[in-house]
Amino acid sequence: MIRLARPDDLPALIDVERAAGELFRDVGMAAIADDDPGSVAALAAYQAGGRAWVSVDADGRPVAYLVAEVVDGCAHIEQVSVRPSHARRGIGSALIDTLAEWARARGLPALTLTTFETVPWNAPYYERLRFRVVPEAEIGAGLRSIRRAEAARGLDAWPRVAMIRPL
Repeated sequence: MIRLARPDDLPALIDVERAAGELFRDVGMAAIADDDPGSVAALAAYQAGGRAWVSVDADGRPVAYLVAEVVDGCAHIEQVSVRPSHARRGIGSALIDTLAEWARARGLPALTLTTFETVPWNAPYYERLRFRVVPEAEIGAGLRSIRRAEAARGLDAWPRVAMIRPL
């Protein structure tokens, strides 16, 4: 079941992020697995703004989440993560579809995200969900700022792209 995140969900989302990040070790990206998963305070800003969703198991525990913001007039996926034990069940796709509904209701024309170009569960996955790579010349100021921040964190050690899915 997908629902808006509640304040008491937020600590569990850090655990989901850590677990999901471990998969990067399998593709030679240990630095990503070791990256700071963020803070409850940062997640709280998304939650308070109604821009954080969780997928919960039968016991009501979060197994996946998505947080978003509006960037360049589009709904931007800041993070989507699924606990590996619950992967390949359509949960990530369902969270993205939930964001698409939210965006449509607000008149936003598209979803955007930034991701690793060659990691199988990154750009290739999003392409299957109807995202396409945004050519560098078409990246808006907001996405460009996000990309600069990612580069400053060292994420550009591996090829990254901005992607868009028109609604």
